[in-house]
Amino acid sequence: MQRPKRVYEIDGLDFATLDEFYDIVGRVLIPGASWGRNLNAFNDILRGGFGTPDEGFVLLWKNSQLSRERLGYEETIRQLEHRLARCHSDNAQLVNAELRLAREGVGYTVFEWLTEIIADHGAHGSQSEDGVDLVLD
Repeated sequence: MQRPKRVYEIDGLDFATLDEFYDIVGRVLIPGASWGRNLNAFNDILRGGFGTPDEGFVLLWKNSQLSRERLGYEETIRQLEHRLARCHSDNAQLVNAELRLAREGVGYTVFEWLTEIIADHGAHGSQSEDGVDLVLD
């Protein structure tokens, strides 16, 4: 008999920016561990090996609607501007295009970046073997 997956809970009341999300993820999923605090590193955490259960887990995201708002276009624009300032010149055109769309209220938001990364580690994702289930509450 398979035992229930461990549940990790994050609460949208606790963060309003991507950087604050990273703080919460670090505290909840991998307390005390050092990590890169970027989208690629977040993806790596979901793969396991950082202290999360090998058999997968449930990520319960409370107040996710608030997070959808807080991590919407305003935060997306802020993150893309930051990315543009640091990216390689070969990527600047792509980041600029994403930034233009975000300023028009079109395209993916930070919230969608995060939920897509998490979903990719779930039942129907390309990394489903990691067994991460996202529950938006």
